[in-house]
Amino acid sequence: MYSYEDRIKAVRLYIKYDLSAADTVRELGYPSRKMLVRWYKEYHETGGLHEGYIKRPAYTSAQMKAAVNYYLDHGRNISRTVRAVGYPTRETLAEWIDELAPGERKVRIRRGAVVQFSQEQKKDAVIELCAREGSAAAVADRLGASRISLYKWKKELLGKEDAKTMDRSGKPPLPNDRDVLLAEVKSLKKEIYRKQMELDILNKAAEIIKKDRGINLWKLTNKEKASLIDVLRTEYPLNDLLRMTSISKSSYFYQKKAQIRPDKYAALRTKVKDVFAENQSRYGYRRVHAVIKSKGIIMDPGN
Repeated sequence: MYSYEDRIKAVRLYIKYDLSAADTVRELGYPSRKMLVRWYKEYHETGGLHEGYIKRPAYTSAQMKAAVNYYLDHGRNISRTVRAVGYPTRETLAEWIDELAPGERKVRIRRGAVVQFSQEQKKDAVIELCAREGSAAAVADRLGASRISLYKWKKELLGKEDAKTMDRSGKPPLPNDRDVLLAEVKSLKKEIYRKQMELDILNKAAEIIKKDRGINLWKLTNKEKASLIDVLRTEYPLNDLLRMTSISKSSYFYQKKAQIRPDKYAALRTKVKDVFAENQSRYGYRRVHAVIKSKGIIMDPGN
């Protein structure tokens, strides 16, 4: 995310350099060419840039209606709907249902009312409890159950075999679906972990190497991938980061060694910059080469 000052600075430099995106990006280190052109177009058409970003809705109204209609037509089960449609989160879908179909969301109870939950509802509740990002109390409130009931169902469905005994009421425990539920919970947690790691990589790419958050991770250079992995190694295992960025372990360690290897052209780079600056930054590479050569400096790419 670039600030207003960063964007206006880039646009003005872009205009100063006769709309040369390459020169602008090379000097500033940001943004992408497409983004720079988009900023310039806005500046040219409106005479300025907007102060902040307008957050666009993640889903269209058609997608919201489709998800709610599926919920109403297929047993009013939030978890089933999310699995079938592929979006959004359970919490977001509950909000959509309350907005588009008030009163139709299942399990709306008043305090003190007795509600009988089906086995399917209990399974969904346990999955949501295990895969939650917020508190267990929030999950219980959303489902219309008590927090104690959620943990009781979890123990009945996922607990050890010797813990599945009859309760004081004499009712038998729920059928043994432990393996199925554990597999689904494990799958959900893996997906959440993978999405969070991908988001962290994209954020670091925007922060460290000035890449747009919409970049394709597979299009980064190995040097850029290695830099991102170094920053995130304290938060994620190395092998997970290597898989996510699609770089081999040997390539990663090669880039690590290359970073600490002394630059044999450091002095020559400094001399090139000096010659370029001394001539009002107008010389191209041929004239810079000629000046350096006239000073008796030998440039042998083979050394």
